[in-house]
Amino acid sequence: MTEPTSKDLDQVKQLRDAYAAMKAEMRKVIVGQDQVVDELFMALFCRGHCLLIGVPGLAKTLMISTLAKVLSLSFNRIQFTPDLMPADITGTEVIQEDRASGRRDFKFLHGPVFANVILADEINRTPPKTQAALLEAMQEYQVTVGGQRHELQKPFFVLATQNPIEQEGTYPLPEAQLDRFMFNIKVGYPSLEEELEIVDKTTQPLTAQPKPVLQSENILRYQALVRRVPVASHVIQYAVRLARATRPGADDGKGIHEYVGWGAGPRAGQHLVLGAKARAVLQGRPTPGVEDVRAVAPAVLRHRIVTNFSAEAESITTDQLVLRLLDEIRE
Repeated sequence: MTEPTSKDLDQVKQLRDAYAAMKAEMRKVIVGQDQVVDELFMALFCRGHCLLIGVPGLAKTLMISTLAKVLSLSFNRIQFTPDLMPADITGTEVIQEDRASGRRDFKFLHGPVFANVILADEINRTPPKTQAALLEAMQEYQVTVGGQRHELQKPFFVLATQNPIEQEGTYPLPEAQLDRFMFNIKVGYPSLEEELEIVDKTTQPLTAQPKPVLQSENILRYQALVRRVPVASHVIQYAVRLARATRPGADDGKGIHEYVGWGAGPRAGQHLVLGAKARAVLQGRPTPGVEDVRAVAPAVLRHRIVTNFSAEAESITTDQLVLRLLDEIRE
């Protein structure tokens, strides 16, 4: 493990202070949901994407649009419906005539995916063909239309939402696309005190407006910083053990194998380490520990474990399996 430079240590302190300021601005609009906000920022600084699962009315859209304002980033919302087509996301080519010369040429009209922060609202309500239009954008930071590649703005952050209640007329995301999301974030109900504050704040004539804290160039610099964060070998080994333990037949995690059809792939180990790095830096620490890996494990693993019939018969969820795994595998 290489030691961080004095410049990197200064940037860690700057990011920690900026993070405190960003959370303060978020709290002007968003009540509670601290863990959700933490995981959103962690994924952002890792260049990852998030899947948010929660019932309607929990301010998921407001949270994401507020995050974009705090970061001075452009924001677009795409409402996924059964009739949405790939071109409705990526954009399309149209014929445009030059009035002076009379010449006709194709011109590319940018779709809503050309923004820094994309809210893919209820992504499972559109067919796989349209869902797949986001895959290239999420992985390659570009879209291809008419054989031409068009680069997306950076930073680029996709946040897709799903409603866990209504499943009729939906198209579950294939495993390959689920694996593209760094975190699967559960958005829960607020506490009684938080709900009282929400009702009080949102029924007033004036609402607080968040102020920008960072610019896009700062975000790109901090994303590079997270990648440079040194990690001890035993932390990497723990992350890999945890990811491999989800797979049937592995030496570790035997307490869950009877409930697992398929386990997490290598990308899970990468995201465990990256998430641990971001968590440490946002808290002002120059290097992560095993506790950071354990903290991000539920968000990284819950959508990468495929349960079998035994788990369904006993109503065992992937969250319960991850907790069992964390109890079984210590440092």
